Amino acid sequence: MASVPDAVSETARPLVLSLFRVIIGFLFACHGAASLFGVFGGAYGGGTVPLGQWPGWWAALIQLVGGVLVLLGLGTRSAALICSGSMAYAYFSVHQENALLPLKNGGEPSVLFCWAFLLIAAFGPGRYALGRALTTSATRTTTTAPAAASPDPARAGRPGI
Repeated sequence: MASVPDAVSETARPLVLSLFRVIIGFLFACHGAASLFGVFGGAYGGGTVPLGQWPGWWAALIQLVGGVLVLLGLGTRSAALICSGSMAYAYFSVHQENALLPLKNGGEPSVLFCWAFLLIAAFGPGRYALGRALTTSATRTTTTAPAAASPDPARAGRPGI
């Protein structure tokens, strides 16, 4: 028999997972927008990352597009996996060479985003995702629409009746 806290936890899980996805996606998209467009203080304390610069511009593009996809819940698992990998790459190629631990090398955001996106990739978008709503809507439309091309078996072989 499940306890009351367990029942509440199971009831809240879809909402909490969806909120977690939206917040992480929003924050990640903000990082990308800052680097690409110079908003929110810009990249490196101001300005933008030069167009096409490796890896900064490409990372910012992943942050913006991946963050928006995760926020909306569209292609969530794939987008989250790419975002997670980009943050793992950022940690090991940029931060770890300065020190081993994230606290010492400034890599905490990379590590946190990496693991948060891996969690989203593993558990999915939650109940409240645009992709799920679109899939449910499309399924509902195809299952409730009358089959116009299928002939009525009672009328088969008797045209005009």
